[in-house]
Amino acid sequence: MALLLPSAEPVRYLTDTGTPVTDPPAYPVPDLDLLVTAYRKMVVGRRFDTQATALTKQGRLAVYPSSHGQEACQVGAVLAVGAGDWLFPTYRESVALVTRGVDPVEVLSLLRGDAHCGYDPRAHHVAPQCTPLATQTLHATGLAYAERRKGSGAIALAFIGDGATSEGDFHEALNFAAVFRAPVVFLVQNNRYAISVPLERQSAAPSLAAKGIGYGVPAEQVDGNDPVAVLAVLTAAVAHARSGAGPFLVEAHTYRMDAHTNADDATRYRAAAEVDEWRRRDPVARLEAYLRGRGALTDADASEIAAEAEEYAAALRARMNADPDLTPTDLFDHVYAEPTPQLREQRATLLAELVEAP
Repeated sequence: MALLLPSAEPVRYLTDTGTPVTDPPAYPVPDLDLLVTAYRKMVVGRRFDTQATALTKQGRLAVYPSSHGQEACQVGAVLAVGAGDWLFPTYRESVALVTRGVDPVEVLSLLRGDAHCGYDPRAHHVAPQCTPLATQTLHATGLAYAERRKGSGAIALAFIGDGATSEGDFHEALNFAAVFRAPVVFLVQNNRYAISVPLERQSAAPSLAAKGIGYGVPAEQVDGNDPVAVLAVLTAAVAHARSGAGPFLVEAHTYRMDAHTNADDATRYRAAAEVDEWRRRDPVARLEAYLRGRGALTDADASEIAAEAEEYAAALRARMNADPDLTPTDLFDHVYAEPTPQLREQRATLLAELVEAP
């Protein structure tokens, strides 16, 4: 049973200021080149996130759930998996999706209201972003089990929040994955709040990672604002799943710096001092300090990456400021592989009304 237990304290390699800890854990440290890539992706991802937040204020997006503060988890997860592996995101994983290479405008199509999913899931091996809590854990488990049956060697990684661990789907997914050794990694981004409900009102478990024990799922908890630790733990978790040993549960302790969405007022349920405390644990600043200390990042490098992020945001802004080209009959597309007689009739009626309209 001890092999199933997560570490007593979250795994971390970096202090809050980005210096190495005095007693590092046993997980192999990721290569510096990979960490530089992670830093670049995190800087670009944060700038994307800031731009998307601004687009909501300009009326270009209906809603946007910010990832600010959780970049290490989202970028680390994408870098830990392979191109043939599948990601199962929630509505908050926009930074993970752009890190995966999904067109940022297609990522934001759901949040603009253009389509339920603006990208091709098969092309990117990224399932549609999921709004209901924990339902994607079952989808990830089912796909992972199918990949195991096919012998493809692919795994699935499901993103979930702390609130989702209270849902029945999460527990069903853990149980099925363990029994049938589905190669799936469950990444819980514990950002302390399920919208406004604090963690202590959600669970009495010593950690969310401890919830794997009852199902025979090995687990680990990690400092989710330490990019080095996140990459180290997730790389090990992915290797575990890919080896045929079954699922793995990772709890990443992190924090949502902004409100739940632009429609939320976070000051109603959390104190400014708490936010300030987590701001000092900023994952981007911590990784930058570490890389500078190792001589892997110079002022010129940082400036070049910042410029790249600005260009990315400017291109996104220009494209999002153009109105989408929509066709009314799109309403009937992508509903069924073979449209029903009723849908065919409704589509014909709409086309006739459009022709008759002045």
